[in-house]
Amino acid sequence: MHLLRETTLGGRKLTIETGKVARQADGAVTVRYGDTVVLVTACADKKPKADIDFVPLTVDYRENTYAAGKIPGGFFKREGRPNEKEILTSRLIDRPIRPLFPEGWNCETQVIALVLSYDQENDPDTLAVTGASAALHLSDIPFPIPIAAVRVGIINEQIVINPTEKEMPSSRLDLVVAAGREDVVMVEAGSAEVSEEQIIAAIQAGQDACRQIVSLQEEMFGAMGISRRAVVKKEHPPEVYHQIEATVSGPLLEALSIRQKIESYKAIARVKEILLEGIPSESADQVAAAKQIFEHVLESLARREILKQRRRFDKRGFTEIRPITCEVGVLPRTHGSAIFTRGETQALVTVTLGTSADAQKLDWLEGESQRRFMLHYNFPPFSVGEVKFLRGPGRREIGHGALAERALRAMIPDAGQFPYTIRLVSDILESNGSSSMASICGGTLALMDAAVPLRSPIAGIAMGLMKEGDDYAILSDIAGVEDHYGDMDFKIAGSAAGITAVQMDIKVKGIAEEILRKALEQAREGRLFILEKMTQTIAAPRETISLFAPRMITVTIPKDKIREVIGPGGKMIRSIVERTGAKIEINDDGRVEIASVDEASAKMALEIITELTTEAEVGKSYMGKVKRLVNFGAFVEILPGLEGLLHVSEIAPYRVNDPHDELNEGDEIMVKVIDVDGDRVRLSRRALMAGSQAQTEGAEGGRRNHAQAGSSGRPGAGSRPHGHSSHDRDRSGGGGGGGRGRFRGRR
Repeated sequence: MHLLRETTLGGRKLTIETGKVARQADGAVTVRYGDTVVLVTACADKKPKADIDFVPLTVDYRENTYAAGKIPGGFFKREGRPNEKEILTSRLIDRPIRPLFPEGWNCETQVIALVLSYDQENDPDTLAVTGASAALHLSDIPFPIPIAAVRVGIINEQIVINPTEKEMPSSRLDLVVAAGREDVVMVEAGSAEVSEEQIIAAIQAGQDACRQIVSLQEEMFGAMGISRRAVVKKEHPPEVYHQIEATVSGPLLEALSIRQKIESYKAIARVKEILLEGIPSESADQVAAAKQIFEHVLESLARREILKQRRRFDKRGFTEIRPITCEVGVLPRTHGSAIFTRGETQALVTVTLGTSADAQKLDWLEGESQRRFMLHYNFPPFSVGEVKFLRGPGRREIGHGALAERALRAMIPDAGQFPYTIRLVSDILESNGSSSMASICGGTLALMDAAVPLRSPIAGIAMGLMKEGDDYAILSDIAGVEDHYGDMDFKIAGSAAGITAVQMDIKVKGIAEEILRKALEQAREGRLFILEKMTQTIAAPRETISLFAPRMITVTIPKDKIREVIGPGGKMIRSIVERTGAKIEINDDGRVEIASVDEASAKMALEIITELTTEAEVGKSYMGKVKRLVNFGAFVEILPGLEGLLHVSEIAPYRVNDPHDELNEGDEIMVKVIDVDGDRVRLSRRALMAGSQAQTEGAEGGRRNHAQAGSSGRPGAGSRPHGHSSHDRDRSGGGGGGGRGRFRGRR
C-alpha cells in the first residue's frame, strides 16, 4: 500500500512515504525534510536465533556522495568504508530503537539508512532515526512503540527546532532528542555551558516536536492494517526456576558484595560453574535453561539490593563518588599527560601539539573541512582482564571518543589564541564504569599540563537509574554491574558554569521529567565534587609548553608576497626549511605558521621570511646590490626579490653621462628610496652622496681656514698659485670613478 503523510516542523515540511520504493523489504520508508531525503529499510529473518539473550540488531547508515552532487575522491571513485560521521549516526539510530523491541525477540534484524539527497541545510541524521522507527513500525516486525528524533538549538536564547546548518554555528546547543508519545528514550548533546534548566526546556520542546512525527506513523499504521509477528517468550517451569534461585542466591549475593571487580566476576563465574556441573552435559536444553535462569536471578538480585534494600554492592551511598586520584606530567616526552583514576576506572590521557598541517582533513557530505582538535579513545582488552586481538577502533571506541571530544571542544581556544592542532589520546588502563567520563577528566588534566589555555576545566560523571513501578533509585558514578543491570546510562559533562555534553540511553520505555530533573541536579553536585578534586592537582594551565613541543610563530604577510616566499617550484620555501630546520605552513590568506622545537630555528625562519616580504619604505636607506646596468641607469636589489631603478640622474650629485663610468654589476651601494608606485621603486644615491659630501667639504674648509690663519705671519703664505691646483690634479689622477666625481663636483 502506498501512503504519504506530512507535517510542518520548524517552518519546513516533513513527509514520510511508504509503498513506493524498496517494496521487498519488510518495511521501507523515505523521509523528506526540505530537499534532504533518506531511505530507511528494515528486514528480519523469519527464523529466530537460538540461545541468545540480546536483540540481534544491526544498523548501518550510509551517505551517498551523489546526494550532495559530489564524486567521491580517491582512486576507486566510489564510497568506501563508513566514515566517522556514518558510524556515529549508526549508533544514534541503534541506541533509541534497541530497547523498544519486545523481550524474547531474537530474529536477526537489520536496519539500513541511505541518504539519497542532501540540501546542505537539513542534517539527515535525525531523519534516519525517524525513518528507522517508521520502517520497523510499518512492517510485521514487532516494534509497537514508534519514536521520532529532532535537533534542538538555542539561538539568541531562543529554542529552535531543527536549526539549519547555517544557523548551527550561532547555536549554544546541539541537542538530538528521540522520543515517543509518552517518554524520551534518548538524548545526545554538545553545548557551550548551558544550564540544567535550559537542557530540560530543550528536551521538552524536542519531545513536543517528536509527538507530531509519531502521530504520522500511528496514522499510517492504522491505515495499513498490519499484523505483527508473534514473539514467543520462553517460559521456564516455576519449580525449576525456584530451585535454581534457592541454590545460587546466597553465593551470588556474596560474590556481588566483593568490592574488587575482577574478584567479584570470578566468584560469580564460579557459582555458575558449580550450578552447571550438576546438570548432565548431554542435556543441552537443561543447560541452556539453567544459564538463562542464572542470568535472570543475578539481575534480580542486583536490582533488588538497590531498589528494596537501598544499598549498593560497594557500600557507597547513592550520591557518593568513588575515590579519585589525579596525576599530571607522568610521561617525560609527551607534550602533556595525566592519569585519572576513579575507583577501578583509570585513563591515561596524553596531549600532542602540532601545526595546522596536522589538522584532520574531512571530506564528508557536508563538504570539506578541517578538525584541529581531536580526541581518540582506546579500550585495550587488558583493561577488563580479557584476551582479544588488537584491531582498529570499533563503533564503541569511536562513540566514546566522540562524546569526550564533544565535552571538551567548547573549552578549546581558537587558533588565533593558540595556533596549535591538538590531539588527545585516552588509553583506558582499567575499566569498571564510565571510562568515557574518565577520559574527559583526564583530558582536562592533560590539556592543562600541556599549557593549553582552556576556558574552563571540564569534568564528567555517569548517572544510573533503576526503576520498577513508582520505586526508583538514581545512582551517581555508576560501576559496571550497575550499568549492566540498570535502566539508564546518563552521562553528563561540564564546567562549574554549565553543561558541555550529554548522552542519555534508556533501556526501559522512557523516563519521566521528574526523574530527569533529579538526575541532572544530582549529576551537577557530583561534577562539582570531581572538579574540586581535579583542581587540587592542577588549578590552571601551565605557563609554558613542553620543551619537546614545537614553538609556533605566526605572522601574516601580504598575499602578493606568498609566491616570493614559496619561490619557483617551491625552491625558496625548501631552502628556508633546509637552512633552519623549521616546519613552515603558508595559508591562502597570507598567514604563515612557523614551528620548530628549537626556538632559535623558528626565529631564524621568521627573519628570512620577513626579509623576503618586507615592503620598501619611502625615505629609508638600504644597502643594495647592482643587478643590471642600462643606458638610463641601474637596477638595484634592495630587498630579496625586490629591485628598484636608480636613474642616471640619481647616481651622483653631479652629471653622469654613462652609468658604467660610476657603477659595475655586483657593486654593493647604499641607496635611498625616494618613491614607491605599486611595484615600481625609485632609488637615489645622489641624495646620500650630496649630504655626505657637504659634511666632508665643510670639515675640509674648516681645516683649510685654520691652516691659513696659522701661517699668516710667514711671507708668501697662501700665495702659491700652483699649490692648490696641483693637489687637485694629484687626487684626480687615479682614474677611478670616485676621483672623477670629486674633481667634477668642485669644477
